[in-house]
Amino acid sequence: MPLPIKLALSVIVLLVAAAAYVYQDSLGMVGPKYAVAFLGIFMVAAMWVFPEVMRRETNGGSKG
Repeated sequence: MPLPIKLALSVIVLLVAAAAYVYQDSLGMVGPKYAVAFLGIFMVAAMWVFPEVMRRETNGGSKG
């Protein structure tokens, strides 16, 4: 994935997680707001740590 797309996606995910955290906090839910914060950070970290799957074609033209 190109760097600008990965950066933009990271910012969007963090903004949505922050908004969900504030919303859960306004409802008075303690557990779910921490879960939202953890999952938002985890999703961004996983996107940067784990490489994108690249498939290459074999000689027969089928993917494998």
